[in-house]
Amino acid sequence: MKERIFIEQGIRRMQLEEYLKEQLYRAGFTKAELIKTPMVTRVIVHVVNPGLAIGKSGQNIKALTEELEKKFNLENVQMEIKQIENPILDAQVQADRIKTYLERGFNWRSVVYRVVKDIMAANAQGVEIIVKGKLAGKGGRKKKQRVALGYIKKVGDQVKLQDFGKAVAYPKPGAIGIKVTIVRPDVIFPDKVDFAEVLKKEEIEEKKKEKEEKKEEVEKNE
Repeated sequence: MKERIFIEQGIRRMQLEEYLKEQLYRAGFTKAELIKTPMVTRVIVHVVNPGLAIGKSGQNIKALTEELEKKFNLENVQMEIKQIENPILDAQVQADRIKTYLERGFNWRSVVYRVVKDIMAANAQGVEIIVKGKLAGKGGRKKKQRVALGYIKKVGDQVKLQDFGKAVAYPKPGAIGIKVTIVRPDVIFPDKVDFAEVLKKEEIEEKKKEKEEKKEEVEKNE
């Protein structure tokens, strides 16, 4: 019985996210978080352009809040718009970017290599882009191509530290699946940690703290 409830909740969240993506596509929607409290239902929406999501005098956000309450039977919806700080390092933003260019008829190779170059220029540790489908144009066979640069984890729990995004483009020749993986600059993998360096930093911090404490004692005595 509990499993059924969890499945229904999962399906509902997926439907909510799909609806928000459809409504806020122009604003650069990437993901939504649903947090239920005894008083309100918080819906946190992550977008590239908050202005387009909110609308003039908040009209868009008000209409969307009312629609969510009716369509998904949510009570006291409180929407929060969060801007994505660095879209270049957001995997979902880049997957949607590739999708847009492919649907406009651009060659997959030039698009993917340009995106990889932009991501690495933003100081990412690594990036992997996989495209699969009708890549050769009309009449061509389905193909899978992978373009990767830098450091990428493929197995283990450390994979969760990476950012993932996916999309499906529908150019005239046929559907193309897109998967983007980005290792952001601030990600620290356990197997890459230099413990000697960590201990050295801690030692420096402790000495700095001791020095400040001694200075405070001297000032008090004076």
